[in-house]
Amino acid sequence: MYSALAPTYARAPIAFERGEGAYLFDTDGRRYLDFAAGVAVVSLGHCHPHLVAALHKQAETLWHTSNLYRISGQERLATRLVESSFADQVFFCNSGAEAVECGLKMVRRYQDQVGRPHRYRVITFQGAFHGRTLATLAAGGQEKHLAGYDPRVDGFDQVPYGDVDAVRRAIGDETAAILVEAVQGEAGARVPPPGFLRALRKLCDEHGLLLFLDEVQTGIGRTGRLFAYEWEGIRPDIMAIAKGLGGGFPIGACLAIEPVSAVMTAGSHGSTFGGNPLAVAVANAVLDVVLGDGFLEGVRRVAVALSQRLAPLAAEFPSIIEEMRGTGLLLGLRAKGAASAQAALIEGLRNHGLLVAPAGDNVVRLVPPLIIDDSHIEEATGILERVCRKLVS
Repeated sequence: MYSALAPTYARAPIAFERGEGAYLFDTDGRRYLDFAAGVAVVSLGHCHPHLVAALHKQAETLWHTSNLYRISGQERLATRLVESSFADQVFFCNSGAEAVECGLKMVRRYQDQVGRPHRYRVITFQGAFHGRTLATLAAGGQEKHLAGYDPRVDGFDQVPYGDVDAVRRAIGDETAAILVEAVQGEAGARVPPPGFLRALRKLCDEHGLLLFLDEVQTGIGRTGRLFAYEWEGIRPDIMAIAKGLGGGFPIGACLAIEPVSAVMTAGSHGSTFGGNPLAVAVANAVLDVVLGDGFLEGVRRVAVALSQRLAPLAAEFPSIIEEMRGTGLLLGLRAKGAASAQAALIEGLRNHGLLVAPAGDNVVRLVPPLIIDDSHIEEATGILERVCRKLVS
């Protein structure tokens, strides 16, 4: 059947008309437990009352002015992000890809400004996903995403994820930075070895490189801390965030230490919609909740509970689930067999009322809203058990 939409998505045959908390309701009124959360975006669930109120209030006063003028909500959001992170300054945009693009421009401009214009190359990692622009596709390096887009943007050297020795060997005279995901979400919830980020920080310090973290998926509480880098006690130089920052409203941000951000002078970068009054009103409301007393502790508790319920199911159905991986509320179940096994598991779960997201390496990704509780865990794992039993029968 013809559609006026460009055929860039393999959409499931379902449409939703409303959401509430951890649930979505389709056009036929059927309820689904949403453990996809808009691909790790709907951080506080659907139609969270505090976010709805913030958006409604802002929508009645001012929608857009552009960055030709000061935006008070933007200034407040930047201050809160700086106070809660390593950063000194923030640039706002509309998506994770834009945030990574901003960071890549910072890398090149910084090295140029400090007298090292020959340094422009960035070490990235196999399996990475940094966005869909030409530069972020090149940074990710995945053939399935790059096909048909030659010539590729130059400046990226890929090494195996988690391999510190490979990173060390890849550093050359033209190397400017290391770009890394704290957890590779799109690659299948791949968690690096303990100490990996610390080792990268040390290499950057030794060689005068910038450490650039992509926390588009892991940021804003997804791993149980506001940012995943906190688990290793390091401080990056640049960081891209998006997804959960807006709780479903499009917003991205590039955070950086001042020696780096200071090179981005007036006219060097920009965004028409970045930090729009509507977007920052919602993002500030997200931080109200996520930075509230006990919230992140609650995420850590429920993440442990979910892992503890999933692990025995994975062990019980080894012909369906080959491996469980991930951290916090970014978990993956690797389907055993061909790609069709992943599709069958995702479809089976959806047919039984549980939404999950696909990922690379045949992984079924579970990235529920951060507000789930024990009842949601019981419901989700109960559905998973029923579907696995049906698939093995």
